[in-house]
Amino acid sequence: MLNWHTDGWIIVTGVLCAVACALPGAFLVLRKQSMMGDAISHSVLPGIAGAFFLSGSRAGPAVFLGAAGAGVLTAYLTEWIRGKGRVDEGAAMGVVFTSLFALGLVMMVSAADKVDLDPSCVLYGALELTPLDTVSILGWRVPRAAAILACVAVGNAALTVLMFKELRIASFDPALSSLMRINPRVVHYAIMTSVAVTTVAAFESVGNVLVVAMLIVPAATASLLVSRLSAMLWVSVGLAALSAVLGHAGAVFLPRLAGFASTGTAGSMAAAAGLLFVAGLLLSPSQGLLPRAARRLWLRLSLRCDDLLAELARLDEQGVRHVPLSRLAHEHSGALGRFAMARLRVSGFVRRSADGVSLSTTGVQRAALILRAHRLWESYLVQELASRPDHVHGQAHVLEHITDKEMRDRLASAVAAAQHDPHGKQIPTEPDATR
Repeated sequence: MLNWHTDGWIIVTGVLCAVACALPGAFLVLRKQSMMGDAISHSVLPGIAGAFFLSGSRAGPAVFLGAAGAGVLTAYLTEWIRGKGRVDEGAAMGVVFTSLFALGLVMMVSAADKVDLDPSCVLYGALELTPLDTVSILGWRVPRAAAILACVAVGNAALTVLMFKELRIASFDPALSSLMRINPRVVHYAIMTSVAVTTVAAFESVGNVLVVAMLIVPAATASLLVSRLSAMLWVSVGLAALSAVLGHAGAVFLPRLAGFASTGTAGSMAAAAGLLFVAGLLLSPSQGLLPRAARRLWLRLSLRCDDLLAELARLDEQGVRHVPLSRLAHEHSGALGRFAMARLRVSGFVRRSADGVSLSTTGVQRAALILRAHRLWESYLVQELASRPDHVHGQAHVLEHITDKEMRDRLASAVAAAQHDPHGKQIPTEPDATR
């Protein structure tokens, strides 16, 4: 059973951490600077360690100032190296953050004996221990990490609301923002400062490494689900909070199924965020792999239905009214062909009898449209583009599927209302039912 005084505060702290990370993370994803979050989350260590040397404590405003300064320095140095050195942004970022991260680790090891500093806690987080370190707020004992993260989350929300227009314009079109007297560099460094402050606030909760997941993954998932920036922000926040809740539940209950006591909540939060991303990648209505595969399959099925109708119509022109299935082309005998035939029967375009398959009245009209488009395209390609008659069937077969009535009428006018295609076959007239 979950206990509010421990599990409840762990969940609240995790949700606040995830929400605080999701807001600036959405703009990092939008600006295609996701790796900048990774760079800043590593390179703020020198600022934190420097604050430890000066203040002798791992809490207080000095830590935030040091982390924010190191984060802004990372962004500035990356831009400076990219501009002055004319190197790729990724290479510049790699040089800066690896150098600062290594310097931070050296400083952490040097400071670990003098201050209360646990490198593993900074790297991997200690979310489970947050209920033990509390402060009094209006008579309520609240975990210090939760109070700090709440302030950071509110600050990030305020920054997003107050600078929403500037953030949106500078993220989508920096050139336009300059014309509108919105300095894109100021917006850039405002985001970087927010990322740096959020990163150091999240150190004790999810750690330096896992904060990257909270910065990027919920926003990346939201970008798969929605297309508007405002909706992306809301969905990012919701997914981040859901990742925190599911992460703690998974850390508590799932290991017990395998015979273990529990696992780290911070890691489970990142895993939950990753699973939500996989779900979005698979199921997103607009960009999901499964819906896209379903749409491609449906398109193939529709094209196969048109091909079947056209083949039945051509056999009907030869006097074969009832076509045995064995007479159909080999390509229509597979699973897709059987599904296409079943769909045509359900739609009422074909009839099935003991003698074979035949076109219904509506099937004849639909097949006539397909043959008309095909033969008009063949005539147009031969007359207007001087193509050889024996080279136009494949092109016409592709174009017939995307030809509507307006295009058929324009093709008919272009070929002077030809009655026969280049192969001497009659071009069907436009059925009255389609006018």
